[in-house]
Amino acid sequence: MNVLIVGGGGREHALAWKMADSDVIDEVLIAPGSDAMGQIMDCRVLDVAEEDQEALVQTAQDEEVELVIIGPEAPLAAGLTDRMQQAGLRVFGPTAEAARLESSKQFAKEIMHKYNIPTGAYAAFTDAEEAKAYIREQGAPIVVKADGLAAGKGVTVAATMDEAIEAVDAAMTEKAFGEAGSSVVVEEYLEGEELSFMALVHGTSVVPLVTAQDHKRAFDGGTGPNTGGMGAYSPVPHLDGAWLEQAEKTILRPMAEALEQEGIAFTGVLYAGLMITEEGPKVIEFNVRFGDPETQVILPRLESDLVQVLLDVMDGKEPELQWSSNACAGVVLASEGYPGTYEKGIPFTMPMTRSDEIQQFFHAGTTVNSEEVGWKTKGGRVLLLASQAPTLQEALQMTYDVLRQKDWPGMFYRQDIGQRALKK
Repeated sequence: MNVLIVGGGGREHALAWKMADSDVIDEVLIAPGSDAMGQIMDCRVLDVAEEDQEALVQTAQDEEVELVIIGPEAPLAAGLTDRMQQAGLRVFGPTAEAARLESSKQFAKEIMHKYNIPTGAYAAFTDAEEAKAYIREQGAPIVVKADGLAAGKGVTVAATMDEAIEAVDAAMTEKAFGEAGSSVVVEEYLEGEELSFMALVHGTSVVPLVTAQDHKRAFDGGTGPNTGGMGAYSPVPHLDGAWLEQAEKTILRPMAEALEQEGIAFTGVLYAGLMITEEGPKVIEFNVRFGDPETQVILPRLESDLVQVLLDVMDGKEPELQWSSNACAGVVLASEGYPGTYEKGIPFTMPMTRSDEIQQFFHAGTTVNSEEVGWKTKGGRVLLLASQAPTLQEALQMTYDVLRQKDWPGMFYRQDIGQRALKK
């Protein structure tokens, strides 16, 4: 069978890399993909934009695609699944209505409160002055979120009231996130440790994956602005076991059942961004697709056939999930200036990794350097190097050993990914 992956970032590179290893596929098609994805055996990149719904549908039909996987949140929110289903295509990814769980922070909060899914207190605003008055009433620390999609950059964890008020102005007055910030959600600040917990969902069938921990802040020590993610690792040993059972029981399964009760059909990845508080796991946010960069450290640990797993979930069967006992650690190389403005087109070459079996570069924002050997930067997050090893400490050491082999012109990376876990 042929499968089509929609998207062109590091997450989609990891999906293509994993799906190309499947026993049930003939070819993996990726639109728009990237130069790096085109170098994977049994993968073919198609020059079709992820925003061009009609062209994607036509391409899937022409290529006799039997399964479509939509990677990024924007096409899901824009209704690509709906359009493909109308054309008779089989899609692993939620409809636009179900994708509101990610595309509207207010919608997600309303459902959580209605069905008693643990999360922080909140209030939603379309008027900036009312939002500021609420912030002054509540005090700091406090969290300000653009209601809509902002590519992981619309969240401010404000340590002071002034910072929170500036975040409201940035979103609602200065339109830093476009229409996504025309309304904001102001949330209670939750104390604890973050955890990414994803599940494959079809209706009320919930198949949890292994956990990962992302690092959102741009700089060492968890400082600087929020980004789409600067590194991740899996598993998260000090937050496994009872915490996961509780999160599955009180958050993932109840949300799948809540959507069903609301008459919203959900097929795809239900991603719970959790805060492990003293009172137990609470939801920071829901996403409706594979996490990025969590996917890049989770999929290398999956020993099962990913395509077959997805097909089994959609057919209502219990999939066979086998995981490596190895840890996997990934560190992101980002363009200097990210998540703000940054220069593109900076040439670079790749270091030699120790082993393609246990180390993998996933390309998020690169293009082949046509003038000479190597690559050029094309995005804010450029690369992620993921390494597998028996322990997290060894996996991190392997990753940093490779990254430190050379200079990375125009790029930077955090030096402290996973360090907090090593101290537990």
